[in-house]
Amino acid sequence: MNIPNKIKKVKEKIKPYENDAILILIIVLVALISFGLGRLSKIREGKAPITIENATGNISASQGEFVAGNEAKLLVASKNGTKYHYPWCSGAQNIKEENKIWFSSKEEAEKSGYAPAGNCKGL
Repeated sequence: MNIPNKIKKVKEKIKPYENDAILILIIVLVALISFGLGRLSKIREGKAPITIENATGNISASQGEFVAGNEAKLLVASKNGTKYHYPWCSGAQNIKEENKIWFSSKEEAEKSGYAPAGNCKGL
Protein backbone atom coordinates (compact mmCIF):
# COMPACT_ATOMS: atom_id res chain seq x y z
CA MET A 1 0.00 0.00 0.00
CA ASN A 2 1.49 3.35 -0.97
CA ILE A 3 1.49 6.53 1.15
CA PRO A 4 -1.29 8.47 -0.68
CA ASN A 5 -3.68 5.56 -0.14
CA LYS A 6 -2.79 5.41 3.58
CA ILE A 7 -3.47 9.13 3.91
CA LYS A 8 -6.84 8.75 2.19
CA LYS A 9 -7.82 5.93 4.58
CA VAL A 10 -6.84 8.03 7.63
CA LYS A 11 -8.85 10.98 6.27
CA GLU A 12 -11.88 8.73 5.78
CA LYS A 13 -11.61 7.47 9.38
CA ILE A 14 -11.31 11.01 10.75
CA LYS A 15 -14.07 12.57 8.60
CA PRO A 16 -17.01 11.66 10.94
CA TYR A 17 -15.19 13.35 13.85
CA GLU A 18 -14.14 16.48 11.95
CA ASN A 19 -16.80 18.79 13.48
CA ASP A 20 -16.09 17.48 16.99
CA ALA A 21 -12.36 18.09 16.52
CA ILE A 22 -12.97 21.70 15.47
CA LEU A 23 -15.21 22.27 18.49
CA ILE A 24 -12.63 20.77 20.85
CA LEU A 25 -9.89 22.90 19.27
CA ILE A 26 -11.97 26.07 19.77
CA ILE A 27 -12.67 25.18 23.42
CA VAL A 28 -8.97 24.54 24.10
CA LEU A 29 -7.94 27.82 22.44
CA VAL A 30 -10.53 29.83 24.40
CA ALA A 31 -9.35 28.20 27.64
CA LEU A 32 -5.71 29.00 26.90
CA ILE A 33 -6.49 32.62 26.00
CA SER A 34 -8.60 33.04 29.15
CA PHE A 35 -5.85 31.59 31.30
CA GLY A 36 -3.29 33.94 29.73
CA LEU A 37 -5.48 37.01 30.28
CA GLY A 38 -6.10 35.98 33.88
CA ARG A 39 -2.36 35.72 34.49
CA LEU A 40 -1.82 39.16 32.94
CA SER A 41 -4.42 40.80 35.16
CA LYS A 42 -2.88 39.21 38.28
CA ILE A 43 0.56 40.55 37.36
CA ARG A 44 -0.82 44.10 37.02
CA GLU A 45 -2.70 43.80 40.32
CA GLY A 46 0.47 42.84 42.18
CA LYS A 47 2.33 46.04 41.30
CA ALA A 48 2.73 48.44 44.20
CA PRO A 49 1.38 51.98 43.81
CA ILE A 50 3.85 54.78 43.34
CA THR A 51 4.90 56.38 46.61
CA ILE A 52 6.91 59.54 47.12
CA GLU A 53 8.95 59.73 50.29
CA ASN A 54 10.80 62.74 51.72
CA ALA A 55 9.64 64.91 48.87
CA THR A 56 10.63 68.58 48.95
CA GLY A 57 10.86 71.09 46.15
CA ASN A 58 9.24 70.54 42.76
CA ILE A 59 8.06 66.97 42.38
CA SER A 60 6.85 67.11 38.79
CA ALA A 61 5.74 70.00 36.68
CA SER A 62 4.02 67.60 34.27
CA GLN A 63 1.63 66.40 37.01
CA GLY A 64 0.54 69.96 37.68
CA GLU A 65 1.81 72.30 40.35
CA PHE A 66 1.38 70.38 43.59
CA VAL A 67 4.17 71.80 45.76
CA ALA A 68 3.74 74.81 48.01
CA GLY A 69 6.98 75.96 49.62
CA ASN A 70 8.84 72.96 51.04
CA GLU A 71 5.68 70.98 51.81
CA ALA A 72 4.78 68.36 49.20
CA LYS A 73 1.13 68.27 48.18
CA LEU A 74 0.52 64.60 47.36
CA LEU A 75 -3.29 64.39 47.33
CA VAL A 76 -5.89 66.37 45.45
CA ALA A 77 -9.65 66.81 45.81
CA SER A 78 -12.32 68.90 44.18
CA LYS A 79 -13.96 71.82 45.98
CA ASN A 80 -17.30 70.37 44.86
CA GLY A 81 -16.53 66.68 45.57
CA THR A 82 -16.20 64.36 48.55
CA LYS A 83 -13.24 62.16 47.47
CA TYR A 84 -9.49 62.73 47.40
CA HIS A 85 -7.09 61.22 44.86
CA TYR A 86 -3.43 60.87 43.96
CA PRO A 87 -2.62 63.42 41.23
CA TRP A 88 -2.03 60.65 38.65
CA CYS A 89 -5.40 58.92 39.20
CA SER A 90 -8.06 59.29 36.53
CA GLY A 91 -10.47 60.97 38.95
CA ALA A 92 -7.93 63.70 39.75
CA GLN A 93 -7.28 64.37 36.10
CA ASN A 94 -10.96 65.16 35.59
CA ILE A 95 -10.90 67.99 38.18
CA LYS A 96 -10.63 71.50 36.74
CA GLU A 97 -7.54 73.41 37.89
CA GLU A 98 -9.62 76.14 39.55
CA ASN A 99 -11.49 73.51 41.63
CA LYS A 100 -8.44 71.61 42.92
CA ILE A 101 -7.61 71.51 46.63
CA TRP A 102 -4.23 70.03 47.60
CA PHE A 103 -3.38 68.05 50.75
CA SER A 104 -0.03 66.80 52.04
CA SER A 105 -1.43 63.75 53.87
CA LYS A 106 -4.44 61.45 54.07
CA GLU A 107 -5.11 62.71 57.60
CA GLU A 108 -5.27 66.31 56.41
CA ALA A 109 -7.71 65.37 53.61
CA GLU A 110 -9.91 63.35 55.97
CA LYS A 111 -9.96 66.16 58.56
CA SER A 112 -11.33 68.40 55.81
CA GLY A 113 -14.20 65.95 55.23
CA TYR A 114 -12.91 64.06 52.20
CA ALA A 115 -12.86 60.26 51.81
CA PRO A 116 -10.45 58.19 49.68
CA ALA A 117 -11.49 57.58 46.07
CA GLY A 118 -12.39 53.97 45.37
CA ASN A 119 -10.89 53.93 41.87
CA CYS A 120 -7.47 55.14 43.02
CA LYS A 121 -5.43 52.09 44.09
CA GLY A 122 -3.35 52.48 47.21
CA LEU A 123 -5.59 54.96 49.05
